[in-house]
Amino acid sequence: MEGEYKLKKIMKTLEKIKGRHTELVTVYVPAGYSLHEVSNQLKQEQGTADNIKSKAVRKNVTTALDKIIRHLQLYKETPKNGLALFCGNISEKDGKEEIELFAIEPPESMKTKMYWCDQRFVLEPLMEMVKEKEIYGIINLDKSEAEIGILRGKKITSIAHFDSIVPGKSRAGGQSSARFARVREGLLNDFLKHVGEAVNKIFIEHKEVLGIILSGPGPIKDEFQKGDYMQTQVKNKIIGVVDTSYTGDYGLHETIERGEDLLKEAAVTKEKEILRRFFERLQKDELISYGFHEVMKALEMGAVDTIILSEAFKTDDPRFEDKDVIEEFENIVKNYGTHLVIVSKDTREGAQFEELGGIGALLRYEIE
Repeated sequence: MEGEYKLKKIMKTLEKIKGRHTELVTVYVPAGYSLHEVSNQLKQEQGTADNIKSKAVRKNVTTALDKIIRHLQLYKETPKNGLALFCGNISEKDGKEEIELFAIEPPESMKTKMYWCDQRFVLEPLMEMVKEKEIYGIINLDKSEAEIGILRGKKITSIAHFDSIVPGKSRAGGQSSARFARVREGLLNDFLKHVGEAVNKIFIEHKEVLGIILSGPGPIKDEFQKGDYMQTQVKNKIIGVVDTSYTGDYGLHETIERGEDLLKEAAVTKEKEILRRFFERLQKDELISYGFHEVMKALEMGAVDTIILSEAFKTDDPRFEDKDVIEEFENIVKNYGTHLVIVSKDTREGAQFEELGGIGALLRYEIE
């Protein structure tokens, strides 16, 4: 399975490749599918490719297919999450042949089965996998109903829906205004308690949720936030409150549209938070290391919990010669159970971190 950074890097390379004709071959093998069947299909496609009129295109397509078939023979079985293969003439010079094969084991289980020839490789199924896995919660409610959802990438999933029996503000016949208001207030409180219990259960279980947006038409959402309906650990995850015109499933989608700035800010906030922790420890001079050699020493001792690396970091250390530094660190940290966080240099904290050398570590324990 490809490392996240390495996979993104390969995808950028594949995006730039453009064939002169429909001679770039894309093959997707779903998880659990027979490689033998795929090979047989590709052999049949080789026969069909013999009918291509252009001699150069015919040669490039058949050569690419042959290269893919030979590569499939290297596997005893289909990789756990499936396999994506891209092959074709990547030469930018007319008349020159440079057939290259790219084989990718996806980070997630793949369901797509595909064989396709075109001027571009088909990358959409993998693109969905390499997108940032920013996961957020949504609580959308008013007095009539509540919808709890989760946003993963661009996909919004409704987790729970509740309808209330809270009446409108107009008084029912035969009741005094004061009594009606008390009844209504009691029903509303019961409804918000019910929603709060569900919210607590859902977002305590879904620890991967980075933040929660609270939304809805009218003031009920504010009442829900100010009251004691949510546990502190859940309430602390609320990154903002937005007004929507609707509730229900449409309200979830409207929340994301109107909360777009909050989500952008949350990604930056996540980066700022890790750097805030770093500088806080640096000031106290505890459980901290910075500078390439110091961090590597701490890492080799098994003392590093998290390495923070600036996207602009460079080193002339011979161990990294002719290697992509970030990709190499991705591979190294796996051996130590250490987290790797890449930060930009676009924020004030990121620029300050780069000036300090662009590499630092949060330690598990003090070292001498």
